Amino acid sequence: MAEPAIEIKNLSKTYRGNRLPAVDNFSISIRQGEIFGLLGPNGAGKTTIINILCGLRPFEKGEIRICGLPMPANRNSVKPSIGVVPQEIALYPTLTAYENLKIFGGLFGIERKKLETRINDLLAYFGLEQNKHRTVASYSGGMKRRINLIAGLLHNPKILFLDEPTVGIDVQSKTLIIENLREINRAGSTIIYTSHYLEEAESLCSEIAIIDEGKPVCTGNPQQLIRQSADCDSLEALYLKLTGKKLRD
Repeated sequence: MAEPAIEIKNLSKTYRGNRLPAVDNFSISIRQGEIFGLLGPNGAGKTTIINILCGLRPFEKGEIRICGLPMPANRNSVKPSIGVVPQEIALYPTLTAYENLKIFGGLFGIERKKLETRINDLLAYFGLEQNKHRTVASYSGGMKRRINLIAGLLHNPKILFLDEPTVGIDVQSKTLIIENLREINRAGSTIIYTSHYLEEAESLCSEIAIIDEGKPVCTGNPQQLIRQSADCDSLEALYLKLTGKKLRD
């Protein structure tokens, strides 16, 4: 059996000044080749978990292995294997899309000619080749999301972390992103994905974990989980049954 792409055991994280942990004794295993949905209300711990896995936040307790290597001791070895696409648009607005991607590709250490080919291929793949010399500030929301995603894909990562990759964009951009993510997954990348769009997650994800208050309350294949709950006919219904209807501001 192949080594899990990500293995988390008894992970805990409490922010300074908070009484309750943001992540509380959290354990999960993500197989290679999964599109894994990390779902939960605001404040459930999703972004904290992703930040810890990417080496951006320390943690107090637990064990993490990525590609079989213990973290954070092997952070530098693992770094080339992961791509991160944050919820915020992490681009330089006064630079063109092409200039942004050249900068990010340089940070990954991609050789110049290979980088140029990779940028042009991805721009064409995401329908942005004709607009690559426009400033990012002039882009629509959907175009910015697509460039944000390309920046995380430049080095062809084995594991891709996506935090709300389709939030606030038009249907056409969302459809293109989802279709391309499926293709990227079929090509071999493991995808860890957070979203509040539960119909999208139900369709896209091969496995999910619904988390609340830093703990997993449900894990498995979304269609199987829905079938196992007699009074739920969708992932949204199951999600509300497990997390409740109380607002999480």
